[in-house]
Parts: sequence; structure tokens; C-alpha cells
Amino acid sequence: MTVLIGKDLTFEDVVAVATGGAEVAIAPDVADRMEPARRIVAEVVAAKRTVYGISTGIGDLANVRIDPAEAERLQRDIVRSHATAVGPRLPTNVVRAMMLLRARTFAFGISGIRFEILERLVNMLNAGVHPVVPSQGSLGASGDLAPLAHLALPLMGEGEVEIDGRVTDGASGLRSKGLHPFALTHKEGLSLVNGTEAMLALGILSVVGAERLARAADVTSAMTVEACLGTDRAFDPGLIALRKHPGAVSVAANLRALLSGSAIVSSHRHSEHLVQDAYSLRCIPQVHGAYRDGLAYVRSMLEAELGSAIDNPSVMVDTHEVLSGGNFHGEALGLALDHLGLCLTGFATIAERRVARLVDPDLNNGLPAFLTEDPGRRSGFMITQYTAASLVSENRSLCWPASSDSIPSSAGQEDHVSMGMTSARKAASILANGEHVIAIEGLAAAQGLDLREPLEPAAGTGAGRSFIRTLSPRLDDDRPLSGDIEALSAAIASGDLLATVESEMGSLR
Repeated sequence: MTVLIGKDLTFEDVVAVATGGAEVAIAPDVADRMEPARRIVAEVVAAKRTVYGISTGIGDLANVRIDPAEAERLQRDIVRSHATAVGPRLPTNVVRAMMLLRARTFAFGISGIRFEILERLVNMLNAGVHPVVPSQGSLGASGDLAPLAHLALPLMGEGEVEIDGRVTDGASGLRSKGLHPFALTHKEGLSLVNGTEAMLALGILSVVGAERLARAADVTSAMTVEACLGTDRAFDPGLIALRKHPGAVSVAANLRALLSGSAIVSSHRHSEHLVQDAYSLRCIPQVHGAYRDGLAYVRSMLEAELGSAIDNPSVMVDTHEVLSGGNFHGEALGLALDHLGLCLTGFATIAERRVARLVDPDLNNGLPAFLTEDPGRRSGFMITQYTAASLVSENRSLCWPASSDSIPSSAGQEDHVSMGMTSARKAASILANGEHVIAIEGLAAAQGLDLREPLEPAAGTGAGRSFIRTLSPRLDDDRPLSGDIEALSAAIASGDLLATVESEMGSLR
């Protein structure tokens, strides 16, 4: 697969480059598209006009005039001075997405930089030269300044890069791939650091992961419904259609498909054992569905950003102007990514309640305590619920909305910021925690289904149990379950669990 810079990008394109290592190519017309804006920047410099970031300082120093002889040095120093990010490195897939997304903005032809800068980003991507980008330090306006500065340093032969898992200095990394450093010229340093690509990259990858988790949660929750002798009557299509929420309709359809033909469900369909199930079982469509509708909103915001050119100032070729504005501000993304964190927290919260029911003999309709046939001498799944509860509590602390905060910077010039990168980082952490909680539910539900033998689960839920058994044997004697949880969590994140289930019963919504 080749992803083309200069054409509309999709989430799938970003994932293919970030995670799948897809090659990136540049559309034939991009160089010509970028040239008019570059010419306007050259005219501004030749005429000694006062334009932000080209012939002036930046931020609160915008009123400081820069001598044309110092203008090129200014661009180098902008990148150097902005490279103040700290903390753990962003994962390589996030850095690759950032590089792709910054190249995408340059291809719009509104930045006024040389085509060679875009070309170098693409060459580095294809050669596997990945800048080392610390994850903390962005205010989300003017975009992701600090992370993007670290992304830009290696273009000048500075900073650090990672190649095949090994970190080296930027100059050596470029040389090892036959590339040379660039001396930045007018506006190029400012354009390299002015954008929302860090929060957008992390956000896109997290939304794709969240959509996988949402469908995996439908699988594990259906397994829990069976194991707890729940009913499928609450998922009746006519009943669900009384409310006009698309997420609930999709989830209910998934549950019906997953439970179709279940001997376990059929065994008690007309019994009087319960008038109705607990909310964590009965209300799965309404709860999972609400979070799915939230994910749809988040995706729509990030798709809008994916189709946008993010820079400041922007070169307006039609009117021959260079205009400063606020297109770098990350509020739309920060707000959406905070909502993503809230939705992901919800998936984990209700899953933990289902795990608690599975292990409680007073709530699970006849399964042994803690899903072990020798409770007391064995603890079974007792402590997995502790782990799920711990992760849910952590997620609740993480889903406080960072976008509701703002700390003025640059001597009050930048007096309202989005904190959108913080929202993105938190959402990614919540996603990872949620994958572990859904994995715990899957392991516990598979054990519950085993304990219902000789009754057999439905084809869909049975496929889920069978896949889980390839990673985690039935728990007879107590053993450490940490590795089992990690293995299933990875399979949820990769989509392997979902792919196996869908190969048995068809695609889930």
C-alpha cells in the first residue's frame, strides 16, 4: 500500500503509515502547488515587509523587527528554542503519524516553505528515520510547539532519531540513510513547529483503538450475559428502536448476533429465575451505545482536522497576503479528546461491574465463588476483579477534562490555550487501561462459560471463548494471570480477538 501526500487522507491511511509501515509518495502536482506561496514569502523578504515570524520575533516578541540578514538564523533558533519537551518518548507509530500529518499540511501550499522540506519528511518516513519526540510540554496552542520542534530538529542534523530501535544523533542518523541536514530559510522553522499534529496523530490512533475496543466489549459482554444466565429479550429490535440512538441499535444488533443459537440462553428462556437482569447486563445497548455515539463525534472532529491545513501565518495565494490567525488552536481537538477519554472510561466501568457479578456467587446465578470449583483453597478470579477496579479508578482520575484548563503563556500574548495534547495523552492511557479491563472480562466470562458445560455457548461467543483459550488455558489450579491478561489485551488492541469472532459469525457493527 502506498499513501499519497497531496490527496485527502483517511484514518486508514494514517494507521497504515504509522503502524503498518506503508510507503509514502508525493502527488505529482504538490511541488507546483507549493511554489506560489513560497514566491510570496520571498517577495515579503525582498520588500522588507513586517510579517509575523518572517521578519519579526514570535509570541510576545512579535513587535521586535528582525534584520533580513538574521532572518534565516531566526528560523533555526525558533526550532532550537522550542525544543523543550520532556518526559517519556512518544511511541514510534505516533511519531510516524506526526511526520505524515505535517507533510500533509505542507502539501496544501499555504505554508510558504520549500518543497524540499516536505520531501525530506517523506524520505525520512520511508527510510525509517524517526525523530525522538518527548511527550510532555505542549499547551495545544500555538499547536504542539514543543513536540513539533523535536520532530524538526533532525532535519537540521540536530536532536536525536530512532532507527530500527536504536537511538542516535540526528546528523548520524541522516548520514546512515544517505540524507543531509537542511539549513532552514524564511518561515520554515516557524512552519515546522506550528501545528496540531501531535495531538491529532495520537488522537487518530486512539480513536481507531477505541473503535476496536467498543466491538470487543460487545463480544466479552455477550459472553458475560451467557455465563450469568442473562436474557437476550432486552435486546429485542423493536424494544431498542423505541429510542432513536444509533449506537444502541448497533450494539443490540451485535448482541443478538453474538448470542444467536445459544444453548445456554435457550436453557432458561422461559424460566422464572429472574424478572429482569441487572443494568450492567440489561442496559449494555444503551450504555455501550452512548459511548459509541460519543466516539462518532470524536471521529468527526478529528476527520475535520485531518482535512485541514494548520499553520500560522498562512499564505493566502489568491489574495497575495500573509495572514496571522488562530488556526493552530487545539480547542476543537482537546474537547473531543477529553470526550474520548470519558467514553473509554465508561466502557471499562461497566465491564468491571460485569466482572464483579461473574465472581460473586450471590449475583452470578449458580457459578461457584470466584469462578473456581474449589473456592476457599483456591482464589480463582478473585484478584482479577481487584485489578479491574484499580484500572477503572485510575481512568476516572485521568478523564478529568484537560481542555477545561488554560494557563496563559508568552507574557500574556497566548492567554488561552487548549491543553489538547494533554487530553490526547490521557485518552491513550485510558484506552490502554480499558483494553486490560475488557481482557479481564473476557477471561472471566470464558471461565464462566466453561463452568456451564455441558451447555454450549452461541457460535459467536463460542468463537470468542475458543480464541481466548489459545492464549489462556482454563483456570483449574491457581496460577499468575498477569501474562494471560496482557496477552488478551494485546489481542484486543490488535483486533485479533475481533477478527476471529467475525470469521465465525460475520462482521459486527
